[in-house]
Amino acid sequence: MIRVGMGYDVHKLVEGRDLWLGGIKINHSLGLLGHSDADVLIHAICDAILGAANMRDIGYHFPDTSEATLNMDSKIILKKTVELISGKGYHIGNIDATVCAERPKINPHVPEMRKCMAEVMGIDEDQISIKATTTEKLGFTGREEGMSAYAVCLIEK
Repeated sequence: MIRVGMGYDVHKLVEGRDLWLGGIKINHSLGLLGHSDADVLIHAICDAILGAANMRDIGYHFPDTSEATLNMDSKIILKKTVELISGKGYHIGNIDATVCAERPKINPHVPEMRKCMAEVMGIDEDQISIKATTTEKLGFTGREEGMSAYAVCLIEK
């Protein structure tokens, strides 16, 4: 059985927070605001994985009202998400994701993000595609008020 899921996430950019994307810390003057480390890329990927397995969304499993998830490293959320779908007999086929941000440039960090997330999920780096785009200075992303990420995931049983 093959299934596909789609995920989307957005977080506000603020001063005084570290910027975590794809499980790695990126040097930038602003970071993403959220209950956890606000890794917008991992969150979109988790929603895609959970959606493919018909297991609701990241907020259902890792609520932003829980002390247990406060400041949580999103790599833990990603690992637990893969464990959740494994419990239903699924494994990841591939992931395709896009990060929307004006700054910093994401492309130089893609190889390290792929390596990090592949290790966390126990899959090959070739199963993860990460792309980056801007919004040509339009909208909240263009004004550098936040970042968003989109992801699709194929899972197999």
